[in-house]
Amino acid sequence: MAVVKANAYGHGAVECARRLEADGIDWFGVALPEEGVELRNAGIRKPILCLGSFWHGQEGLLLEHGLTPVVYGLENAEWFNAAAGRKAQKADIHIKVDTGMGRIGVRFEEIAEFIGQLKTFSNLNVEGVMTHFAVADKLDENAFTGEQIRKLNESVDIFRENGFRPKYVDMANSPGTVAHPDSRGNMVRLGGVLYGLGGDVLPREIEKPELKPVLSLITRIVHIKQVPPGTSLGYGRTFVTDRDSLIATIPIGYQDGYPRVLSNRGHVIINAAYAPVVGRISMDWTILDVTAVPDVKVDDRVILIGEQTGFSIKAEDLAAETGTISYEITCGIGHRVPRRYVN
Repeated sequence: MAVVKANAYGHGAVECARRLEADGIDWFGVALPEEGVELRNAGIRKPILCLGSFWHGQEGLLLEHGLTPVVYGLENAEWFNAAAGRKAQKADIHIKVDTGMGRIGVRFEEIAEFIGQLKTFSNLNVEGVMTHFAVADKLDENAFTGEQIRKLNESVDIFRENGFRPKYVDMANSPGTVAHPDSRGNMVRLGGVLYGLGGDVLPREIEKPELKPVLSLITRIVHIKQVPPGTSLGYGRTFVTDRDSLIATIPIGYQDGYPRVLSNRGHVIINAAYAPVVGRISMDWTILDVTAVPDVKVDDRVILIGEQTGFSIKAEDLAAETGTISYEITCGIGHRVPRRYVN
């Protein structure tokens, strides 16, 4: 399963899904029914699982577009069963079991009682049983992950004892798939690693697949000026030049997903050289000190994430600098930033 929720982690869900479908992916995972509808309207035909289930009133949307919901409670099971009944069809669902994540899901301790009541919903077919790992990326927490695996496997046994025949048993996210082979079941849910992310969310102690980031974030210099020592730059005058400086402005800011916390600490690549961010990053603009950049001029390409001639800035690097993970960096790239796809 290719997880393309959150606009494919900021990369563009439709274009990524088209490529992944052409490359033979079996399933797609989205968070919301609306995300699934977007894929269907774009011509995606492979099965789509709505990991975040649905709001009451969206049952018809799911059935109309052939979307499969995750069910984590009797209420949404009842809603979907009634909608399927009105259309005289048997609708597939996947049941999420809370084995230790604590967000959504039928609590493992209550799964037998839940199954007993689920039997009354004759218009539903339990196609899959799933869970989600809390600490698959932490090898010192393997005992907890092992308990989650045991609980899901036991839940599947209870389903089968009660006459259900789930086709899919899935629990492995990206860290689970890589670090815990015994968690793979017969379907894995790959997210960040599909986009070359995840070096910062996979366990460091294990051998990892080679991850090649598929996204570069690039802008261009729109303005350059020479300023003397003692010139303050940006909101709050948080940077003051201490030399004659060449200062460049680029049209990207925190609205576009370049984090404000990188003010006076980030850097970019221009003409095979690093240039520091100076002053506060604002909503639409970022200021750079390009004094040491060779042959710099207006319209030069500026790489905020990407590589050039041995110089590299990864989403993981920005994440480490800002105290988060690479997924948040790419998910945060704003909608007004054009996505251009290169085959």
